[in-house]
Amino acid sequence: MKAAAARVAVLGAGLAGATCARMLTDAGFNVQLFDKSRGVGGRLATRRAEWTAPDSSLQRANFDHGAPGFNAHSQDFCAFVEQAHRDGLLARWVPSMAPGSYAPLDAPALWVPVPDMPALCRAIAAGLPLQTGCTVDGLRREHGGWCLLSAGETVSTELDAVVLALPPPQAAALLAPHQLAWAQRLQAMPMLPGWTLMGTTTEPDPGANTDAGWGLGWPTSGPLAWVVRNDAKPGRIRTPGQAQWVLHATAAWSHTHLEAPAAEVQAALQQALAVWLGRSLDWQHVAVHRWRYASVPRAAATPGRCWWDAGTGLGVCGDALGGAGVEGAWLSARALALAMTAAP
Repeated sequence: MKAAAARVAVLGAGLAGATCARMLTDAGFNVQLFDKSRGVGGRLATRRAEWTAPDSSLQRANFDHGAPGFNAHSQDFCAFVEQAHRDGLLARWVPSMAPGSYAPLDAPALWVPVPDMPALCRAIAAGLPLQTGCTVDGLRREHGGWCLLSAGETVSTELDAVVLALPPPQAAALLAPHQLAWAQRLQAMPMLPGWTLMGTTTEPDPGANTDAGWGLGWPTSGPLAWVVRNDAKPGRIRTPGQAQWVLHATAAWSHTHLEAPAAEVQAALQQALAVWLGRSLDWQHVAVHRWRYASVPRAAATPGRCWWDAGTGLGVCGDALGGAGVEGAWLSARALALAMTAAP
C-alpha cells in the first residue's frame, strides 16, 4: 500500500491499536484512531475514584483495574520496553510477595507504566488524530473505499484500509458482511472474562497484620487470582492511613458469575480477601468492574501474528492473534504495520 496516498482508520486505542496507528503514521500513512471509551489504553486501564469520608472530607484514589503489569521476552518487544523505560514511561516493579502466595520459580518482575497504566498508550498515540467516545458499529464499502458507521451516521469516508484492534467478538461483528471466513474464526476464539474489585481500607498496622509490606499476592485457591496493593506500585500515590487494593477474580469464577449483580460480586470478593488474609478489613470505598473480554487463553500466536488482506484493505491485530498478553498485542500490531507497509 502506498503510504503517501493511503487513508487508514484504526479501530481500538488499546496498545495494539495505538501501536499500529503510530507505526503506520511514522511510515507516512494518513491515520485516524477511534475508540468507544473516553480515552486510550484499553485493558491498560486506571480508574479514578472520589468519595466522601465519614468526616465529610473528599477522598481520591486511583486503581489499575486492568492488566496489573506485564513481562517482556521477545527481542523486539524488549527493545521497545527498554526505550520506553529510558523515556520515563515504564518502571520495573519487583513486588514483595504476600505470605501464602503461589511461589513461582523466580521472583515476579513486572513492567508498569507510570504514572498510570494508560500513560504508555497516551505517549504512543500523542499527536495522532483521535476520536474517543465513538462506537463504530458498521463498515460500508463505497466507491472503492471504506466508510465507518456509528449509530447510523457516517463518521469517516474514503478510507483505503481499516484496521480492527478489537476483542474478537467485536471485530467479528464488523467483519461478517465483508470477510465471513475471518469473522467465523474470530467468533471461535475464546475470550476469558474477569471481575475486578477496587477498594481502599484503613492502612494495616505493620506490627499486627501479615498483609503489610507486600505488594502482590497469588492465592492458591478460591475465587481470587491476583491480589494487588496498588499503592505499592512504582509511581503511584500513597495516602497515609489508606491501603489501596485491586482484586482480580479467576477466569473460571468470573465466567460462572458473569451476569451476577455487581453488589453480589463485590461482597463475594471482599469475603474472599478476608478469608485469605485471615481477618476482616475496614473498607472505606469499594467498587467492581466486569471485563467481559479480559484476556485470551495462553496459546501459540496465529501464523504471522496478524491478518491483512491487501485486496480489500482490511486488517486485524491484537493479543488474540499475537500470542496473548500485552506483549502479544504489541507484536501483533507491529506485524500488521509491517505487512501493510510492505504491500504494493
